[in-house]
Amino acid sequence: MIFEFDQYLGFLAFLTILTIGFWLMIFLLTFAIPYWVFGSAIEAFKEKRAAKKAKSEA
Repeated sequence: MIFEFDQYLGFLAFLTILTIGFWLMIFLLTFAIPYWVFGSAIEAFKEKRAAKKAKSEA
């Protein structure tokens, strides 16, 4: 079976979108989400420590 040209372009568009989605998901799961979670946890820890220090000084 041979593809028509428009079917070939549609198939290439499908593969491109699939590949972009795959690598975006890999990026989000391995870098962006852990960076966000650990960064917010560290900031919360710093705020609690600063509040505790200010309370002990007062």
